[in-house]
Amino acid sequence: MRKLATILMIIPFLLFCAPKVGAVEKEERTWQDESIYHIMVDRFMNGSNSNDHNVDPEDPIAYHGGDLQGIIEQLDYIKKMGFTTISLSPIMANSEEGYHGKWVEDFTAVEEHFGTLADAKRLVEEAHKRDMKVIFEFVVNHTSKDHPWLDEEGKENWFHEQQSTRGQSEDGWKSGLPDLNTENPEVRQYLFDAAEFWIEETDIDGYRLDSVSYVPKEFWGDFSQHVKTVKEDFLLLGEVKNSNVETIADYQSTGIDSFVNYPFYQIASETFKEPGHSLDDLYKVWEQSEQNYDSPLLLGNFLDYEDSARFTRLAVKAGQNPITRWKLGLTYLFTTPGIPMVYYGTEIPLDGGEPPANRKMMDFKAQNEELNQRIEKLNSIRDEFPALTRGNFQELHNQDGLAVFKRTYNDESMIIAINNGTETQTVELTELPDDSQMRGLLQDGLVRQSDDGMYKLGMERETADVFVIEPDQGYNWSFIAFVVGVMLLFVGSVIAISIRSRRSEQ
Repeated sequence: MRKLATILMIIPFLLFCAPKVGAVEKEERTWQDESIYHIMVDRFMNGSNSNDHNVDPEDPIAYHGGDLQGIIEQLDYIKKMGFTTISLSPIMANSEEGYHGKWVEDFTAVEEHFGTLADAKRLVEEAHKRDMKVIFEFVVNHTSKDHPWLDEEGKENWFHEQQSTRGQSEDGWKSGLPDLNTENPEVRQYLFDAAEFWIEETDIDGYRLDSVSYVPKEFWGDFSQHVKTVKEDFLLLGEVKNSNVETIADYQSTGIDSFVNYPFYQIASETFKEPGHSLDDLYKVWEQSEQNYDSPLLLGNFLDYEDSARFTRLAVKAGQNPITRWKLGLTYLFTTPGIPMVYYGTEIPLDGGEPPANRKMMDFKAQNEELNQRIEKLNSIRDEFPALTRGNFQELHNQDGLAVFKRTYNDESMIIAINNGTETQTVELTELPDDSQMRGLLQDGLVRQSDDGMYKLGMERETADVFVIEPDQGYNWSFIAFVVGVMLLFVGSVIAISIRSRRSEQ
């Protein structure tokens, strides 16, 4: 009887806690389904003390000790948050104080502070075991000021002549760094071979291409063609720092698959740093992207990156709670069309002003449960519902900081509601199917159609939710009757056991 009673107690719990099954069968995973966690290698995790020579954590422009072994040790941590891809700052051998990886001295060697080629191979292998992809950042525009080629006989034409330029120039010395002459056939071939080297040696899945607009398009066209012959479905993610969508989209002709979405970043970081901002300009960025890009769903969207003050800093300077602001910004980031890219430390959230203050060492002890849960949940929702990775993007309402969007893919529809306003707001939605309900996935709310055919959605200030549209279930009377029956049977069993126990004592 006692075993029966235990079983009866467990049954209701299992029924209430059983996971809901997604309505749409999963398709084969492609790049638009990924979510990226971007890491500055030197500032993430020190996994091996053997390479800590000349390390000074107190000096913001010195090496701090982060390495490839440290990333390997934290792969499960990254995967637990739900990320499917890691993107690394350049790991190639750099000059002194080149902790960021941009001052390359050897294009086919691993920076000794980061580890060895064997470590790089093992990192990719361990990531692939966890069904995660790996992207390396690849620099082709320039070298370090101390590169041996500068004094090597026969390589006089490997660099453009030093000149002072303004803006983005294809033959100017960016930040005073020696500018590679990519029109030179020998330079081109060397860079092609270097790109092929890392793919063949480590089996990486993509390159993030630094300073695309500083290099002639003809080079990128040949580079893209060469790389694509080395590994199928290899991603080329270009970095064109420009606020104009059309200017960035013009580089599609080079064969680069996708681009880091700077126009998104510039608007989104300002929109979400404090309440009261409309989301109208963000939707305009999407409309421009949809018109100009062949594959707008592949754009890399972000709120934080290594060359600007942290989003946390923007919120703090605006006198806001960064946790609240991050939760709204992340919800939009993960539900808008494109690939979400999250800078390491967002989950803490790491603070910092302009570089190098925004490149602090990751502190794994300073976790923030709210942000961790929000990131995990958003990644989970995005993975479960293809409408968020493949669907269209329709604005239903956008006024006074309250924005409501709809994403549809095949027979699946999702509603994203974000109240970036300073007070509670309500909106009546009409462009939804009859006899349906909106089930909230972040706040567990439920919105049903009213008698007048409207779906009345109320959102408190500075909150966001993601809803799945499904048939109105109403009250599940059969389930309720079953649970009540089980509970009555349980009570009866307890009474029977009690009576039997008393008789035994007598």
